[in-house]
Amino acid sequence: MKKIWRFLILYRLYVAIVVIAIGVWVNISSGILIAWIIYLLGLILLVGHFMVGPMRLIQEAVEAGEFEEARRLLNTIRFPRLLFKPLRQAYYLIRSNLDMVNQDLSSAEENIKKSLETKSKTMKEYEGVSYFQLGAIAYQKGDLKTAYANLRTAIRLGLPDKENTAAAYLQLSAIAMNRRDFKAVKMYFKKAKDLKPTTPELVKQIKEMEKYITRIPG
Repeated sequence: MKKIWRFLILYRLYVAIVVIAIGVWVNISSGILIAWIIYLLGLILLVGHFMVGPMRLIQEAVEAGEFEEARRLLNTIRFPRLLFKPLRQAYYLIRSNLDMVNQDLSSAEENIKKSLETKSKTMKEYEGVSYFQLGAIAYQKGDLKTAYANLRTAIRLGLPDKENTAAAYLQLSAIAMNRRDFKAVKMYFKKAKDLKPTTPELVKQIKEMEKYITRIPG
């Protein structure tokens, strides 16, 4: 059953064309009374192809860590702007995440912005993550002013867990260090440390930054 469902999702457009063609044949041979049901089924499949696409399969591939398969399926969506709003926003978010994996920062930034422009109410909880990613990209590019603004927005909108929140505070602390705003350095560092993140990379960053914090006067 799963294979049939997968086949239907992947080849929905072609199935829709075949179904509509059958509807035309039935219409000619038996009349519209029976044909309209077939037409309706074909229309549903056609709408599903353009407004839903293979997003379910893409999500499954991402969750399974099959990033190349996810990218391949994403590339089959020719007109992403026709997707339903929540799916369109998810499409751009997944694209941006895959771009980040490949360190294609410019493409990732572009896709995150497209995701935010979609403004789907059902995906509002992901806005904080999007701004966090924009902040991280700007930070890597050396645009500290944009990074600072986006990271603050991310924290204000809310991040999904303490690990992401701590990472955002640590980046803000590093930016403040660059600005020699030592009061802000300590404030953001304390917020990050108080969250007690357990990710090895964050734990390492906190230990390293703590060495510098102790040397700051005041």
